[in-house]
Amino acid sequence: MPQKLEKTSSHTCVDYWAEHRPEQMALIDNDHRWTFSELSGFTTKLANAFVNCGLVVDDRVAFLGKNRAIYGAILVAVSRAGLTIAPLGWRLTVPELCYIVNDTAAKMLICEPDFADTAVEVQSQCPKLHTIYATKADCQHATIDDLMSEHNGPATLPADDIDRSALQLYTSGTTGNPKGVMICNRNLYGLRAGVEAAGFDWTTLYEDDKALVAMPIAHIAGSGYLALTLHGGIPAQFIPEFTPDAVIEAIEDGASHVFLVPTAIQMVINTPRAASTDFSPLRFMHYGASPMPLALLKQAMNVLQCGFVQHYGMTETTGTFTCLHPDDHDPKGNKRMRSAGLPVPGVEVRIVDDNNQPVAVDEVGEIVTRGKNNMIAYWQQPEKTAETVDADGWLHTGDAGYMDADGYVYIHDRVKDMIISGGENVYPAEVENVLYSHEDVLEAAVIGVPDDKWGEAVKAVIVAKSGHEIDPENIIAFARESLAPYKTPKTVDVIPAMPRNASGKILRRELRAPYWEGKERQVN
Repeated sequence: MPQKLEKTSSHTCVDYWAEHRPEQMALIDNDHRWTFSELSGFTTKLANAFVNCGLVVDDRVAFLGKNRAIYGAILVAVSRAGLTIAPLGWRLTVPELCYIVNDTAAKMLICEPDFADTAVEVQSQCPKLHTIYATKADCQHATIDDLMSEHNGPATLPADDIDRSALQLYTSGTTGNPKGVMICNRNLYGLRAGVEAAGFDWTTLYEDDKALVAMPIAHIAGSGYLALTLHGGIPAQFIPEFTPDAVIEAIEDGASHVFLVPTAIQMVINTPRAASTDFSPLRFMHYGASPMPLALLKQAMNVLQCGFVQHYGMTETTGTFTCLHPDDHDPKGNKRMRSAGLPVPGVEVRIVDDNNQPVAVDEVGEIVTRGKNNMIAYWQQPEKTAETVDADGWLHTGDAGYMDADGYVYIHDRVKDMIISGGENVYPAEVENVLYSHEDVLEAAVIGVPDDKWGEAVKAVIVAKSGHEIDPENIIAFARESLAPYKTPKTVDVIPAMPRNASGKILRRELRAPYWEGKERQVN
């Protein structure tokens, strides 16, 4: 009898569907169209090459490129070989990339040809990065096909361990340096059986369904969404990066499930092409990563005419831990559409006070959660891990909110100072570290202010050194040299002195307050 396969990891998902639906498409883009059978064979060969070339369990493999099917294949192969993949944001600057690569201690980096020169520059500043491979033969580097040819043949692959790290995503912290969030296969797939058993219509996937991977793979919204398609046995179609036209074309081509951040949805429905587009292939629009204004949500429902599912979560929770289901979405609007929905099956959610004790219904406190989806830890940062996950396993989100009598979670504000701009997390300390190095800056505070397009925009508030003057455009240009565009301040305010509390801490809330007057929530 054939071995019983369970879908507990990226590679066992692929093998399961290779046995049950071998001709079903698995990964699709302009360069590749892999069936599950083909993907199973390719990723086994690549995993053997990883091991044969000297990589060992728990080594990190970095990937630098846009959303591509080959990334999905590498993720599966890494899972087979007992390694961890660390996708890098292609918009990051070289210093930002070097910090992450050095932090992972990655021995190998796989890049798209478009980033071949950047990879060389990164390697020059990362002593442990010994090898660079390209995804195809359009640059000076050897390719992964070369890797498989040179290190071909069977290898001793490690035994499956669903609690071993498989994916490492980087999220900035209040210290200003990014933290590596270690995610294992249990985190990625441990909740799927319970969620599917609940029978939600949006979790029922059919053979003719197709999911669009449009959000960056360096984020949980990209890599996490890919994992769901592998588990569900449906094709994952990749577009290199988000554009409204690319999303519309994918839907016209049959994409039935799409995940977008609210800013991206706004761009899709407001592009002139939307008026003449047949959106009928789209069954469900999934959205999250930042709050969705009610007016925009109603407009999107009217244009797209499909089911809507809101996901609330964070990288540290492997994405979703509460959902607002389609039945709670009303084209006319309702109170629940302002909520983040209900905990997903298998996840616990509480609202706690400063002493970590549960608060009463409708009382505001910090949102905490516990479940199989919570990260392993922050990579090599036990103190930071302990600050986020308490001794009882509750992960502290840093978001303030309340829970109503029916169990719906409402986000009120952020306990921490994180800014969400276009679905991207921006932590003030990281930006401030750059601004403080400018010769004219005495003090700097970074805040999020309302922005109709991006939800929030990054604003720098600066106190000049004595005898110096601040040129806002110069400050912005200076920051742009070290920071990705979404982290770079869009505007600069110059003030004589920072507001502070009794202990001398800068009061960002006071800086934010004038810009948020009249807003229902202190997040946009």
